[in-house]
Amino acid sequence: MDLTAVAKPCSFGDKGTSDVVLRLRNSEGRPEWFYSHSSVLVSKSRFFADRLSNPGSGSCIEIHCSDSTYDHHVNLLRLLYLPTNSLLDSLDSVQSALGVLPLAIAFRCENITNCCIQYLEAVPWEDKEEEQIVKEVLKLGPVAMPILARIQPMDLSATKSVFISAVRFATSIGGSCPPFGDELKRSAQEQVEFMLGGDEDTPLVTADDEVKSVVKSGLSQVCSLFENELSSFLLVPDITAETAETRILQCLSDVEWMCNILPKMDLMKDFVCSWGEMSRKILEIVEDKKLDNAMWVLKVKLIEVTGKVLEAVGYGNVILPAPCRVQLLKTWLPYIRKIKPLLDAKADEDTDFPYKMDEDLCQSIEGAIVSLVLALPSNDQADILSDWMKTEQLKYPDLSEAFEVWCYRTKSAKRRLMEGLDRVGNTTISL
Repeated sequence: MDLTAVAKPCSFGDKGTSDVVLRLRNSEGRPEWFYSHSSVLVSKSRFFADRLSNPGSGSCIEIHCSDSTYDHHVNLLRLLYLPTNSLLDSLDSVQSALGVLPLAIAFRCENITNCCIQYLEAVPWEDKEEEQIVKEVLKLGPVAMPILARIQPMDLSATKSVFISAVRFATSIGGSCPPFGDELKRSAQEQVEFMLGGDEDTPLVTADDEVKSVVKSGLSQVCSLFENELSSFLLVPDITAETAETRILQCLSDVEWMCNILPKMDLMKDFVCSWGEMSRKILEIVEDKKLDNAMWVLKVKLIEVTGKVLEAVGYGNVILPAPCRVQLLKTWLPYIRKIKPLLDAKADEDTDFPYKMDEDLCQSIEGAIVSLVLALPSNDQADILSDWMKTEQLKYPDLSEAFEVWCYRTKSAKRRLMEGLDRVGNTTISL
């Protein structure tokens, strides 16, 4: 076969001008013949160029393919006949490009390989397609790696920069971004939570001083906004106004979000301290007579957030001095004791009343309070237990377990004291 002859215009499958026949097995297992041209095959594929340069190659080349790759083989042969500048436009789907790419690499078709890579790197992927692309590219090796540029892990500084920007947006540092500020803020919050997932770079990012500083600023911002909205609420002529209530609940939602993410950054103590500082002011407002029969959703949400704070302190995840723990209990325990029967009564009156303290919330708060009480100095325990027994609401939270332990410890402490005094007396006499 003369490969040095001047190439004449030809088209794929043109039997009249064909000098090479390619034999493929079709999807039904029968061989199928494709009339081709050596001038095209040699110029577009190094595989065919090597094969046809062999004097004994003959005019028929057999290509083995599976049923699943048959159509992609045919597509590759058609692409060999297109001008280079038309290849990219001829690719019409991720599946077709992904099917042709490994064949183009195997047959060493450089132009087609480059176009498939360029196409796959640029077009959008569906979730299922992304999984398939990653799987196939990893099989193909370094030549196809540019396709995965969009999902390559970033360096630490880039990750840190994105995280800081997301936190700023999520906490409205620098102000909101109307008209879609709330929607974008929620999206940013979701992304921050996702980035705080189990990624190996997460500890490195969250331990960074600049990141912590920005997160603490965000905490201060959301707490300040919540306080301001709540403080201005009583000044609103109509406290049932939906817009005012919505703004407060949005601010409280941001506070609760901070409460959820800060434990992942070892910053829960900052949240506990911030919550403790504004607790008195919060309760002064929500216990105002104007709100006696309003804002039930706010009252329940406040208990939910407080429950998380009590758990963090009560179970030793956040270490605070005893006076701070006492203050936390004495601030919120009376309110919890007051609001629980009110919510139960509302639910009894109206079975559709949606704002309740569910069983899990009640149990978690009660357990945290008992743990908190038992970790206090004995005199502080006595004060809290004495106050509990004076109230009408002994049922919730039930501190009988803490009372039993306190009684046992008091007797044990007295016994130890007497035993110690006896030992001292005996020692004095023996001298």
